[in-house]
Amino acid sequence: MLLRRALLGLGLIFVCWSGARAQRLPGGVRPEHYSLVITPDLAKARFAGEETIEVVLDKPAKAITLNAAEIEFGAVKAERGGGPEANAGILPLRQAQGQNDSNKANDKPTEGGGLDATVSLDATREQATLTFARELPSGRVTLEIAYTGILNDKLRGFYLSKTKLRSYGVTQFEATDARRAFPCFDEPAMKATFDVSLVIDAGDTAISNTKMVSDKPGPAAGKHTVAFATTPKMSTYLLAWLVGDFKCVKGKSQGVEIRACATPDKVGLTKFALDAAKWDIRYYDKYFGIKYPLKKLDMVAVPDFEAGAMENFGCITYRETEMLVDRKDGALEAKKEVATTVAHEISHQWFGDLVTPQWWDDLWLNEGFATWMETKATAEWQPKWELDQDLAVDENHTLDADADRTTRAVRTRAETPAEINEAFDDIAYGKAGAVIAMVENWVGAEVFRKGIQAYLAAHLYGNAKGEDFWNTEARVSGQPVDKVMQSFVEQPGVPEILLTAEGASVPVPQRRLFLSEPDSLSEPDAGGDARLKLTNLAWTIPVCFKGASCQILTPPGTTIDVPVPVFSGGLSQGMPFIYANAGDKGYYRTAYVPAMLKTIERNAETGLTAPERIGLLGNQWALMRAGQGTVGEFLDLVLAVKQDPSATVLDTALGRVGTIDAEIASEDDRERLAAVVRREFGGVYAALGGPVKHEAYDHVQLRETLFEELGRAKDPAVLAEADSLTKQLFAAQKPSDPMIADAAMALATAHGDEEMYERLQKVGRNATDPDVKEAVLHALTRFQSPLLVIRTLEYAVSDEVRSQDSWMLIALLLERRETQDLAWEFVEQHWDAIARKSTLNSGARIVEAAGAFCTVERRDEVTDFFAEHRVESSQRTLKKSVDRMNDCIHLRAAQEPELRRWLDAHGGS
Repeated sequence: MLLRRALLGLGLIFVCWSGARAQRLPGGVRPEHYSLVITPDLAKARFAGEETIEVVLDKPAKAITLNAAEIEFGAVKAERGGGPEANAGILPLRQAQGQNDSNKANDKPTEGGGLDATVSLDATREQATLTFARELPSGRVTLEIAYTGILNDKLRGFYLSKTKLRSYGVTQFEATDARRAFPCFDEPAMKATFDVSLVIDAGDTAISNTKMVSDKPGPAAGKHTVAFATTPKMSTYLLAWLVGDFKCVKGKSQGVEIRACATPDKVGLTKFALDAAKWDIRYYDKYFGIKYPLKKLDMVAVPDFEAGAMENFGCITYRETEMLVDRKDGALEAKKEVATTVAHEISHQWFGDLVTPQWWDDLWLNEGFATWMETKATAEWQPKWELDQDLAVDENHTLDADADRTTRAVRTRAETPAEINEAFDDIAYGKAGAVIAMVENWVGAEVFRKGIQAYLAAHLYGNAKGEDFWNTEARVSGQPVDKVMQSFVEQPGVPEILLTAEGASVPVPQRRLFLSEPDSLSEPDAGGDARLKLTNLAWTIPVCFKGASCQILTPPGTTIDVPVPVFSGGLSQGMPFIYANAGDKGYYRTAYVPAMLKTIERNAETGLTAPERIGLLGNQWALMRAGQGTVGEFLDLVLAVKQDPSATVLDTALGRVGTIDAEIASEDDRERLAAVVRREFGGVYAALGGPVKHEAYDHVQLRETLFEELGRAKDPAVLAEADSLTKQLFAAQKPSDPMIADAAMALATAHGDEEMYERLQKVGRNATDPDVKEAVLHALTRFQSPLLVIRTLEYAVSDEVRSQDSWMLIALLLERRETQDLAWEFVEQHWDAIARKSTLNSGARIVEAAGAFCTVERRDEVTDFFAEHRVESSQRTLKKSVDRMNDCIHLRAAQEPELRRWLDAHGGS
């Protein structure tokens, strides 16, 4: 599953075992096959279900416990035996006299030879126990269950998704919500096969994991029954079905039929995703050495969808913005998003679907691999996109998140649905993916691929643990991959290595890096040895020097061979400096002695690649945050790269200037800092000139980046140009510089008036392109007039905004220094309305965004408010937000005087 990249990427982390009551099933029962007949009533937002589950009992039992949530049970009985011959359909079920806890067991066999069950529900555990008057024998038993459920509005389980024209029935089961659609053994190791039939309205169609095998009228007038082929053996969370009037475009790759589907008005925007899917199937068939295991692949864009996408086996579902884009005229960033999302989900068909983690503590075996593969596959398809630079940016964000005190280990125990839900975070995705990329870079791409192929072949249609993967890679490569991966997967945090000299057997100490100074470290819940728990960690690290081989830094030994720089003869004779993270592939930070660092900075433009320069900026930013440098020294590095030819490098540098503005600078400092940005970067922008025919993409990116950053620094000429371009857009004229039109709109809205607001809102209401709609929502949060800020907040909780988007408007306003006070007051006063719009994760995302404050007063208000108004799956998120505020308070106190001194020295006035 792909998380939404906006805001959520760095949140929802630090899952720990807190003694919560375990909610695992008791075991002793193994499901083998489910047969489901689902009858949805979209108008009434309800559905009925009939199912048989063929199970194997390890020993005789009078009770069977499975998962169920928001389910009302009808008749339930058990039949001895079962097997393939029982898969043909559902046996008729007797109507029980009572339901749920009042069901009465019958100690006599039913007319069909079965035994009725009493059903008792445990809502807290989301479990139902079927109790029989007589003991069921060990071996094969078939359970027959009739039930009803609700089509909810919380975007989980079997739920309603709505457009202006109609409703759709769609599913989202990961991680623990299949139990809301049918009683089941809802744990990833409980794999089974599935037969699905849907009884739907005559004008509707249905999509599921496998190909349709029949479509028959009835059983009632105005209905037809659609049946699908038996699925592969898979986990419950990978089952899916959708009901509505979806339309599809078709293609084929490697003999696999591919459809890209959407609501009828948007089907024209599916073609780019179809192109991406064709490429990905070919790429993965070859890379994994295992052909895509199904006969078809459907991809469906859903109007209401909380996650980015979901890798249901053979039936991938997407948020519209993650799949739909204009193939000809869509923005490049939108195409990148769609391409990498499609690559992410299709890679899951092997990693996650074909081979599934044994339990959610190894979620990284799904998400880390898909995060790593999404860029790897897409970069092969679109090499001009320079995705290695985007990857370096993402890794900086992940490293910063992991350097917080409230991070977690990649593998962390998670038992309850809330704990499991919180495990879907940037550690499971970003850190795991970065560690995998580091290991591949160290052992070699082809050797690593052979290890992956061996791992998959050994666990086809089964389950695996982290040890299964890293032990296989160690065996295939002959390298200590197990020790490296275990140290990064089972320990939290970021290692920092210290380089003080070059030569053979040089001492290279390591320690855990924190983005706060040591005297601010605390962990109140850990007891008296908190400091030891936080800092007494060591990693086995492949340290790869630029221009030289990789060295393994192994604790407790702390010496490696550091290459000696060559100061003559040119780069062909060797490197003129030491750089300890070749390709920006290492998951660690590096502290250099001042002389080494100065040499790196002098040679950065010619001696480092763009990803390495992005990594260098991130490295020095992190060390400054950790108290190992000053904000002035970092700003010197920013000015040193102002002529950089990479827009992503400049965007990284100036983005950190934006953070300095938001988190460190006083109000006077902010104006002075903006003046320095205008002076130092204004000439760079002017030298780029205006748009030209057949302009290179790199040049376009540079112009757009500098235009937007100078606008934020209130450059008068840039703001005037932004106003002019925005007026052209509203007048339906072709803008004089279309490549920076979006950036111009973003700048103009900051000081926009009510007329501009209403015109922009109208554009969003009338747009059919999901990217345009989302861009408008983002733009509405940039208005800074207090009346318009309040208007946006009220809009966020209105019926006009989808639940999946409501939190985003509130969170963006909470994140911005100019609007966060008004946004917080609104949250306090309108929490009931916000909670009514909340879905599974949206409340936690608002808790996360509230961590953007940087004062003691607001910190205490946020803490007290969410202590009283508890949000589902957010207790660790609240701890992280509080620590983020504490870190900001500490950073401002430590670095604001340094910033003032730097501004004095650099003429900021």
